[in-house]
Formats: sequence, C-alpha cells, structure tokens
Amino acid sequence: MIAQLAQELKVRPEHAAAVVQLLDEGNTVPFIARYRKEQHGTMDDQTIRMLSDRLNYLRGLENRRAEVKNSIEEQGKLTPELAGAIDAASTLAEVDDLYRPYRPKRRTRASIARDKGLEPLAELLFSGKADSSDPLVLAARFTDPDKGVETPEEALAGARDILAENLSDDADIRKRLRLQMQKNGTLRSEAATEEDTVYRLYYEYEEPIRRLQSHRVLAINRGEKEGILKVSVQAGDAEAVSLVLRCAVRPGHPFAALLQEVAEDAWDRLIFPSLEREIRSDLTDAANEQAIRTFALNLRPLLMQPPVKNRVTLGFDPAYRTGCKLAVVDGTGRVLETGVIYPTKPHNKTEESKKVLRRLCDSHGVTCIAIGNGTASRESEIFVADFLREYGKEVSYMVVSEAGASVYSASKLGAEEFPDFDVSLRSAVSIARRLQDPLAELVKIDPKAIGVGQYQHDMPQARLSETLDGVVEDCVNAVGVDLNTASPSLLRRVAGVSPTVAKNVTAYREENGCFHSRKELLKVSKLGPKAFEQCAGFLRVPESENVLDRTAVHPESYRAAEKLLSLCGYTLADVGRLSELNQRMKEFGEQKAAEACGVGLPTLRDIAAELQKPGRDPRDELPPPLLRTDVMDMNDLKPGMQLTGTVRNVVDFGAFVDIGVHQDGLVHVSQITDRFIRHPSEVLTVGDVVEVTVLEVDVQKKRISLTMKKQKPGGAASKAG
Repeated sequence: MIAQLAQELKVRPEHAAAVVQLLDEGNTVPFIARYRKEQHGTMDDQTIRMLSDRLNYLRGLENRRAEVKNSIEEQGKLTPELAGAIDAASTLAEVDDLYRPYRPKRRTRASIARDKGLEPLAELLFSGKADSSDPLVLAARFTDPDKGVETPEEALAGARDILAENLSDDADIRKRLRLQMQKNGTLRSEAATEEDTVYRLYYEYEEPIRRLQSHRVLAINRGEKEGILKVSVQAGDAEAVSLVLRCAVRPGHPFAALLQEVAEDAWDRLIFPSLEREIRSDLTDAANEQAIRTFALNLRPLLMQPPVKNRVTLGFDPAYRTGCKLAVVDGTGRVLETGVIYPTKPHNKTEESKKVLRRLCDSHGVTCIAIGNGTASRESEIFVADFLREYGKEVSYMVVSEAGASVYSASKLGAEEFPDFDVSLRSAVSIARRLQDPLAELVKIDPKAIGVGQYQHDMPQARLSETLDGVVEDCVNAVGVDLNTASPSLLRRVAGVSPTVAKNVTAYREENGCFHSRKELLKVSKLGPKAFEQCAGFLRVPESENVLDRTAVHPESYRAAEKLLSLCGYTLADVGRLSELNQRMKEFGEQKAAEACGVGLPTLRDIAAELQKPGRDPRDELPPPLLRTDVMDMNDLKPGMQLTGTVRNVVDFGAFVDIGVHQDGLVHVSQITDRFIRHPSEVLTVGDVVEVTVLEVDVQKKRISLTMKKQKPGGAASKAG
C-alpha cells in the first residue's frame, strides 16, 4: 500500500510511510505539512490530503477483499486461484465482479431453474460434451412434473436462464465489456418535452463516453432528474454480443446457435442494464470529484484574497422597497454606526440618501465602501459612484459577493454576534468585513454557500463538505490566528481545535482577559497536550512578552530558534530586524546550523523566515483587490474594448470575470491563452486581476464574451479601465 501511494503521488516510499504514521497517530494535515517537513520531504497540505483520501480508499479496498474472501470461504468455494485474483483486483468494481457469482441473490429466473434441477443440463449445453446434438433431446431427460418442468421446452428455457446468468456473472467478461463501453460507447440525451429550456443544447446530443466533460455530465444528469431529458448509453450491441461469445464459446461448438441466443439474452437483459448503471454512476462520480476539485480550487484563492487592512469601511446592503442597509465598521471590524437609506425605487430618495452617506463618511472617516452584489446592486452602485463624484474625497468602492451573507445573517451565530440587529443589518456588517478580511468573515459561513462552484447542490454533500472544510482549515492555518481577537468560528478551523474547545477559548478570554502566552492555552478546559501540540504554532499572541509567541515558530522549536539567533550573533530582542540573518546562516553553514539547533534544514529555514518577518501574512504578498471610483453600464461595452477585471469564478469551460458592469463576462477556455490548456485553473484563480478584451455583448440575454488573448494591432476599437 505504501509503495502504491508513493508511486501514484510521485513521492518517496519513506515519506509516504511517514505521513501514514503521522495521520494514524491523530495528527492534523496542517500540523504535518508545517511542522513535520523533515519526515515527509516537504509535501504541501494538498498532497497530504490527497494521500489521506487515497489511503482511505485503499484501506477500504483491502477490507472489502477480506470480506469477500471470508464470504466465499464460508460457502466452501474459495480456491487459491480465486483468492489470488481477488488480492490482485485494483478497484472495488473488480472485487465485486469476482464476488458476483457467490453473492447471495434474490430469486431470479436462473435460481428458480436451479431449484428445478436444471443446472446439469446447462452444464451439458455449455460444455458441448453431449451424446446428442439436439438440445431438445437432451432437455427431455430433465422433464419432471413434480419439480414444475412439464416439457423439454421448459427445461431448455430454464437451462438458458442459468447460462445467461453465468455469463453475466463472469468477471472477465464484465471487465472486457466495461472497458469496451468506456472506450467505444457514447452517452445520448433526447428531449422529453417540447418546451424551450436551459437544456436545449442536450435535446439531441451524443458524445463518446471517453471524451465527456464533467460539467456536461452534471448538466445532463440534472436535466434528466428534472424530467426534461431522456438519457441512455449506446454500447454497440452486436459487438458486445460477439465479445461475450468469444469469451465463452470455442469455435465449432455443437450448440453455437443456442449459445448465440443465450449471449444475446445475457447482454440485453442482464449485462447491459447493469453496466449502463455502473458507467453512468462512474461518470457521475468522476464529474462530482472534478466539480469538487474545481470548487476547492476556487475557494482557496477566494479565502486568501488580500485583506483591505486598517480602513474604515461602509457596508452597503442593497434593496428596493425595504431600503438599503448601511453599517460602518472601523479598521478592526468593530461596528461604529448603522443606518437605512432609500435611494432606489420605489422611494427614489436620492438626495436625502446622499446626505446620510455624507454624514457617515465625514463622521467616521470612511475610505472604502463595500456594496453587496444582490438585488438592487446595480442601482446602488450607480448611486454610490454618483455620490463619490460629488463627495470629492478619496473614497473608493468595491462590489462584494453576497453569497452566503443571508445564511450567516439568519444563523444562530449571526444572532449571537449581533443580537440587537435585524437580519439585513447583520448582512451589511458582513459585507463590510468581507472586504476588510475575507477569510475571517467567510469562515462563519458554510463553504458550500460561498458560491464559487458549479452544481454544488448535486454533489455528494458529505464529500463536498469534507473537501471544502479541508480547504478552509488549510487557509486559516496558513495565515495564522490572533488568539485574543479570533471568533469561535475562526478558532474552530485551527488545527486541533474542536468547536467545543473554540468556545472554551473565548469563554476563558471573557473570564480572565486576554492570553499573555501560548502556554496559557493549557489552562483552557478540554485543551490537552495533543491539541496544544497541533494548534499552538498557528495561534499568535501579540500581547505576549515572548516574541516567539507572536510568530509561526512552534513552541517545540523555541530552543532551536534561540540557538539559531545565538549562532548568528543575535538575541530575541533583534527579532524582526534581522536583515543579515540569511547571510550569517550561509557563512556558518546551513546544514551545520541545523545540526547545532537540533532540527532539520526545512524547519531551520522556516524558523529563519519567521524571525525575519514575525507574524507575516502570506496574503500581503498578493496583488490588492481592485477598487473602483466610477461605474460602467453594459450598454457602454463595445467589441474590441479593453478592460481590467477580477476573476470571480473558474469553471470547467472557462472563467467569469467582473469588469465593473454588474454582469460578469465569460472568458471561454479557448480564449484564455494561445497555448493548449486542459482546464482554466492551469492559468487562472479566483481573485486574479486580468486584462480582457470584449468579443461580443448580448444585452437582451445579459451575456458578455471576453478574451484574454492579445489582440492584433488595430483590433481594439477603444480602451477603458
């Protein structure tokens, strides 16, 4: 198993073995990835999660092999050859194929025929070793009214049923047919209605199974579920029956004509329906995994968007009849003031609303406005842009995704955080904080509700949640968490911290005041030594007298950090002002320094990086979000126009880009780059700021086609940004 994991993930066997052992000991993925690099050869968290997933599958496969062998052995039918075949099976499907003839079955036509004593007749017909070439003559010997076999024809029909089931249960035949269907089969969909729907593309659609893209599989599945489409697998019946015969019957067989009929019946009635279900299920599973991977790929950069730090921000939750809710929060996210204005229809109190906005901006020094992208967002954006032109001070705005904000606002967590606010005011606060610190705010929301996936409601929810929770955990631990300000929602995403412990941490803070050291964590109820080991390095204590408590250096490495400083002529007082540390390490010898400090080279380098930039935020190294001061309309767009936009979602067929007209444009995968790519994620991630050119605008259908390819001279009609 270790060898297989190492080969599949292209890592060294000893590193794979180390990760397996660390996982089995109860260590978390972020802890293993960050603080056990020497043991696993500096694998990243995503590779370790892939190894963990694959390990679970292989262990499940091993358990299934054992179950199947035990079941067959209890029946007294396990041969060394069969046991070897089961041990060699590389997938659960192959194991189940081998188990199929021995699996307890409900009553079938074949089992009824066996009860009537017709199995010997079936064996005679299949072997061809009979003293008569007339099947009915042989069948006449097995008539027995007492067993319900009145005529030779009935006996022959029963024998055929037994043979058909035997062929259907043959593992080799099923494996060959499955491979043939996967290679040469097609998936076909037809309209089940005359209505014009979003599934019109699939009303007369057929594509080879081997080339089907995951988003098409999921779209077809949904259309079928909604009763819009009829879906089938086309497998080439004649070719399939021929394959069954070749596997089962030798040339010149005396009963070849009868066995031809048996093969046709086995294929039509038993094998094809079963394999069709399997292939549809496999296609769906693969499409689900691809969609989950795409969701995870999008979620990671969304969570890791650079924060807009230390800016007083006004959250603007747009609406029509009920008014736009406002919330001003300071640079730390604390709510300063809330309000409601009515600049949109049916009220249209534009001037009155501008006065309120002006007062809030003047009173609190607002420098940034975050506008939700929900209902009335377009009108609200126009209103804000108009206000900013008149206001004259340096204030910019950004349209922020509201996805999941209403979920948070109506949640128990939202009510606990803002018990005196109504739901819409909580949304305004959430929108403002999303701009200030996306990660800290988005962890309060179920990742599935964040809105950067495709077909997420059709996914296996447990698998989707497990994957997305892993992404959130990795992001939170990569950034680190302030122990004295983090919410329970943020704390519970820290490695080793359960929801109960997260609540206990905040309860401890409320009762005893802020933490003054990492060691103080051990006083928190239910946070034992193992949990401390897992979480301590990811929790920062800015108020601690020990500067190392403010860094990502793990407490187990404090002595190593102090030793490194000493070797290079520094003390703890110099942390953060160590511009020559790397040079002094090289002069001393990195390997020699690592040995002197009692750590491996990767850990030594991590310690050095933290000592130079204590508590650094990896998000600060990314391009800042694109803030605007003016607004464009979709009607302003013309083919050839060049714009700057922000990638909002990456899907299998392309990427959606916000270009500031309230309607995201699509850059099809073929328009992303001149070179060949298999998936848009090879080039783009959510949050990327990109240069695009408008290809086509359909105002009626609200569709914008964009390209990222460089245009030939003279190809751009105009330029804007």
